[in-house]
Amino acid sequence: MTPQSSTCSMKDSGIEWVGQVPSHWSVRPFYSFAAEVDHPNTGLKERNLLSLSYGRLVRKDMDRLEGLTPASFEGYNIIEANDIVFRLTDLQNDKNSLRSARSPERGIITSAYVTVRPAASPRFFEYLMRAYDTTKVFYGIGGGIRQSMKFDDLKRLPVVVPPVTEMDAIASHLDRATARIDALVAKKTRFIELLREKRQALITHAVTKGLDRGAPMKDSGVEWLGVVPAHWSVFRFKQSTISCQNGLWGTDPNGVDDIECVRVADFNRPALKVNPGIPTLRAITEKERSGRLLKRGNLLIEKSGGGENQPVGQVVLYDRDASAICSNFVAKIELAPGMDQRFWNYQHHAAYAARVNVKSIKQTSGIQNLDHHQYLDELAVFPPANEQTAIADHLDRATTRIDTLISKTERSIELLREHRTALITAAVTGKIDLRPAA
Repeated sequence: MTPQSSTCSMKDSGIEWVGQVPSHWSVRPFYSFAAEVDHPNTGLKERNLLSLSYGRLVRKDMDRLEGLTPASFEGYNIIEANDIVFRLTDLQNDKNSLRSARSPERGIITSAYVTVRPAASPRFFEYLMRAYDTTKVFYGIGGGIRQSMKFDDLKRLPVVVPPVTEMDAIASHLDRATARIDALVAKKTRFIELLREKRQALITHAVTKGLDRGAPMKDSGVEWLGVVPAHWSVFRFKQSTISCQNGLWGTDPNGVDDIECVRVADFNRPALKVNPGIPTLRAITEKERSGRLLKRGNLLIEKSGGGENQPVGQVVLYDRDASAICSNFVAKIELAPGMDQRFWNYQHHAAYAARVNVKSIKQTSGIQNLDHHQYLDELAVFPPANEQTAIADHLDRATTRIDTLISKTERSIELLREHRTALITAAVTGKIDLRPAA
């Protein structure tokens, strides 16, 4: 694999983002290389429903669809294996999604999408369109004004076209190279999952079993706690607190009564803290703020929101000195004297992982609401104050090491994906010579 410029002559493609291409390649309008597929599913001849998701086409069960569903699938488009589907809708508001994919099979797809059939080498054309997609070419068509496009908007788009033998060679090379990258990304992603599982296990073990492996143990009588050190007490969460007070949302900022309002969206769930991002300001009078101002060391508990995979009830630590209150979807927990806020933040997290909070969730109008009084009535362990601090210090060090490794691994995944994108773009625009002689 060598750069084209070192093995063959190049020419200007006339396409700004492509630059030079091999001299023996052509540049042709889109319609000369791919024809529009317009084959309505009249009479429901086909029932294999397909959907474009994260850059690939996947099957959907038309009898178990959620949300908005069509009155009939007769207006859907019948497509064949190797057809290329484009989702060219909502262009202004969604600039991150992958917008094209090659179909692995015959099926039907919404006619709101554009489907084309390449004249040759569908695999090459799929990679070429992926390069057009990741370089944001589609967003420039029509001056960036239109929020959707049809085939008529695409048909005069210039595309680079190598000889068919080179198309197939490029596609085969990219199949192998991207498969290697994807396998490495999958391994790194699984490694991150294992690190997060280890992190959670470390927290749960430390806050329920302590740091002394030789300490005598006793049965706590609480399912999520199991056996605990014999000298630890078992009381209710509320006995670690002075108060738990609901927040306020206030009114729109007015320049006089404005104050930072911490929302659930500001929770950094992995770090168990509040994000230091751009603050949300709300107008809340001095009288309304009374007793609600946050102090460093307060815990914040999510009272409303959540979902099936992330139920309401997450607790985070407020570790800042900024003047702020919490929103009406959050409650402020003030801990009693002698309670280490970091230890209790970790213990609430262990309880959340054990789904202790789920029993206190009430579902109304599709929104989960936590009865925090009921939740704080759940049983927890109370180590001596010095052990609370020692456990918190230990977990701060251990979780920081794991978080650093997770961050480095996530960055390596980003670099691999960037390399994958750059590799595809270089190959389909002729910057890499993949002819047999090269």
